[in-house]
Amino acid sequence: MVTVDWLTLSDSFGVLVFAISGALAAGRRSMDIFGVLVIGFVTALGGGTLRDLLLGIHPVSWIKNPVYLLLVTIAVILTLLGGRISHRFDERIMIVSDAFGLAVFTVIGVQIALQQSFVSPPVAIMMGVITGVAGGAIRDVICNDIPLVLKREIYATASAAGGIAYCLLDYLGTPTLINTLSSIALVLTIRLIAVKAQWALPSFSITR
Repeated sequence: MVTVDWLTLSDSFGVLVFAISGALAAGRRSMDIFGVLVIGFVTALGGGTLRDLLLGIHPVSWIKNPVYLLLVTIAVILTLLGGRISHRFDERIMIVSDAFGLAVFTVIGVQIALQQSFVSPPVAIMMGVITGVAGGAIRDVICNDIPLVLKREIYATASAAGGIAYCLLDYLGTPTLINTLSSIALVLTIRLIAVKAQWALPSFSITR
């Protein structure tokens, strides 16, 4: 009987879609091929690397499993090859791929954090948010954009909602696969609806 490692499968999918969003962001800045690869790598692997370092997990995921580097390379190459075909839709593709990456990496981050005996659910939720948003934040900084997590958009909030949902369902004893898919769907739904409806958090400003 073949067993499916859903954690690894989900993580691999998240790496692919985040690498695509990174490559598209680099393309919008007219970077060379090396630059596109760099942005693809930091977008796809930045959040997981930061999570592992904070949790004291060594070696970090992509060093322990170099397949992730191959996945990023494949995603970047496919994005480069399909760039001329998809250039009219790159904004939508980037939004959707980024939303998928956010959703998948949030849940992966929570799951990996909960596997550590010293991590409580609130910390696991924070690790999920870090895993979900850090790669995209690094991408935006390098591309000279304001990171989405610092804008009024519903971004980190969607990630936190998914992390909370996962911890609650885990506490209730929901099967891991159902919990994983439900939490990913929640983050993805909130993020995409927020983009479509232009939802935003209230701003804070000090006026004199």
